[in-house]
Amino acid sequence: MAEIKLDATVRTEFGKGAARRTRRANLVPGVVYGHGAEPVHINLPGHDLLLALRTANVLIGLEIDGKDALVIPKAVQRNALKGHIEHVDLLTVKRGEKVNVEIAVHVEGDLAPGANLLEYVQNTLLVEAEATHIPESVTVSIAGLDAGDSILAKDVPLPKGSVLAGDEDAVVLQVVSAQAEESAEGAEGEGAEA
Repeated sequence: MAEIKLDATVRTEFGKGAARRTRRANLVPGVVYGHGAEPVHINLPGHDLLLALRTANVLIGLEIDGKDALVIPKAVQRNALKGHIEHVDLLTVKRGEKVNVEIAVHVEGDLAPGANLLEYVQNTLLVEAEATHIPESVTVSIAGLDAGDSILAKDVPLPKGSVLAGDEDAVVLQVVSAQAEESAEGAEGEGAEA
């Protein structure tokens, strides 16, 4: 995964009014924390941050007033109506360091013939990976699975360098049979006899 470079400035004003002024200037308030250091309150360029966060678990190289920091997003708060970013929490990481992140689960293949439905019990998996080599997603084959079959977290093939960090016996995907609806005529006939 490529590292995205962003310039940040240290934030000196706090509170709602200051945050609103920051957002009007097309900046996003944020906090950088981790490794036992004091949290650093920063302002980030809004549009550049929005583009960077399109990639899940993106690795961001920040330059904060002349100092470099390598971070990954930990929490992103968005406006519920407009969708723009209101605040971001960034976690400091080091090259070679292992981090726990959630990665998306994708499927490939077709279920066994019949009226079967695939149910995603979990859309993501918690994995431990090196901060500079975080996988974007995992792909699971569902070819030939029939009603009653399921795929556990331990059955999902993980990319090289990643290990499962969550419950290995957790169900990720399961195949269920479609519920057959009673015909309208059958339901009316039963009601007439009562």
